[in-house]
Amino acid sequence: MNKLLHLIYIIAFLLTSPALATVSPKQIVELDYVIAIVNNDVLTHSELEDRIQMIVKQLQEKKTKLPARDVLQSQILEQLIMEKIQLQRAQKVGIRVNDETVNRVLANIASSNGLTLEKFRDILQKDGIDYEDFRENIRNEITIKQLRQRRVENRVNVSPQEIDNYLASQKNRKGNDEEYNLGHILISLPETANAEQIQKAKQKAEQVLNKLRNGADFQQMAVAVSGGQLALKGGQIGWRKTAQMPTLFADIAPQMKVGTYSDLIRSASGFHIIKLQDKRSDSKRHIIEQTLARHILIRTNELRSNSEVEQRLKLLRERIIRGEDFSILARNHSDDKASAADGGSLGWVSTGMMVKRFEEQMNKLKPGEVSQPFASRYGWHIVQVMSRRKHDNTKDYQRLQARNNISQRKTEEAVENWLRRLRSEAYVEYRFNQ
Repeated sequence: MNKLLHLIYIIAFLLTSPALATVSPKQIVELDYVIAIVNNDVLTHSELEDRIQMIVKQLQEKKTKLPARDVLQSQILEQLIMEKIQLQRAQKVGIRVNDETVNRVLANIASSNGLTLEKFRDILQKDGIDYEDFRENIRNEITIKQLRQRRVENRVNVSPQEIDNYLASQKNRKGNDEEYNLGHILISLPETANAEQIQKAKQKAEQVLNKLRNGADFQQMAVAVSGGQLALKGGQIGWRKTAQMPTLFADIAPQMKVGTYSDLIRSASGFHIIKLQDKRSDSKRHIIEQTLARHILIRTNELRSNSEVEQRLKLLRERIIRGEDFSILARNHSDDKASAADGGSLGWVSTGMMVKRFEEQMNKLKPGEVSQPFASRYGWHIVQVMSRRKHDNTKDYQRLQARNNISQRKTEEAVENWLRRLRSEAYVEYRFNQ
């Protein structure tokens, strides 16, 4: 318990210091103190207060009504405990996030808000957020994400048979062309709950449901009582098709009217309440733009500089424009051996299949045109557009969506079970009355 021992040493030093005798009680600053022991580490009062300030600010920005202070404190403390448990597990399995990764994520956050990293840092400081604390929170988020990927997400597999079964079931399922905007509240149970704990949780869930049906604010209630992962975001699941929902909800949501609440839904995790906030139709064909293209790729090496490769491609382009066969030149000169064997053909290319630089240059061309030489991360290219078409990709798109939907649902359920198991295995001792 490194942090706990550190605090004890500080207190012991201050209590035995001769200088303390000359300080009046009013001049003594309250020391930080331990509020919970989590396995071999501790959570301090200052950590809790910092997180409360951050969550309160986020909820106020979303105009979510705040629950009572003690209720919010209890929810946030449990969030911190779960983070601590996951970070301990990440350290145990050797996950480390270096400064370069953190800096890259921070730069992306700043850029997505139209800011430089320096300006972003200034804004955080003006909002009363310590930049170094913010950096460490980002590092922790990345660490936990990598842990979940390694321990849970990468182990989730979706078989072709599961996709076939899903697509077959969707043909007969009511509302399979609908998307649902859901809110979620979970009155949670420990992994090995006894009959008394189950009955107590059920009574609490019934009270919550009754309050909601009598006009209580859903998001405020979720923040106050939900044990779900989205509790501090007002329980907002967001837009989902039935196949993207937890299995428990997939048959219930399509039967609900907008604005209504489900009856209690029991699972191993506890008692769930869902609210259907809105729904919309998503029945449409998936038509995509495709380009039939071919290219010649030449890479630089210790014998060929960028300028030499560029000049060589310019000469090849001139020969093509004068009438020489593109496919023969591709077979003889392209370093992309896979496409060179087929005369440089890339086949029908859909948006997003090629690297950004290549796609940008290809999209500028009219059918028959050959680009000027340009560089991508693979080397230097010239590309010729042969034709363009609109293609009905609905079947392939549906299979891809099915795979993603099944994977998302299985992953969420696996993460939920994994978190419950981590929590039940952890030693947690509270050092104050919640």
